[in-house]
Amino acid sequence: MTTFVLFCALQLLDGLTTLVFLRLGVAEGNPLVRFSLGLCGSPVFPVALLKLAGCALAFFAWKRRRTRALRFANVVFAACVLWNVVAISGV
Repeated sequence: MTTFVLFCALQLLDGLTTLVFLRLGVAEGNPLVRFSLGLCGSPVFPVALLKLAGCALAFFAWKRRRTRALRFANVVFAACVLWNVVAISGV
């Protein structure tokens, strides 16, 4: 359960740092997120929707005992959040 909760927390942090980036005028690097941003006037809804979808997939993976995949995803998203925080602090 801890792996899943950590994944969801990292999704929240990634979403928040993404919104800060967008507010500062930095272009989104993820093509899926960039595409979804064009569908709505406010970036909050598409970012939140994609993060919720990620959490739903993570829940499915957790229920199927795919904890190794979740741990790998946690490392990747922790690196993304760290990168975002460092980049934001330098802007």
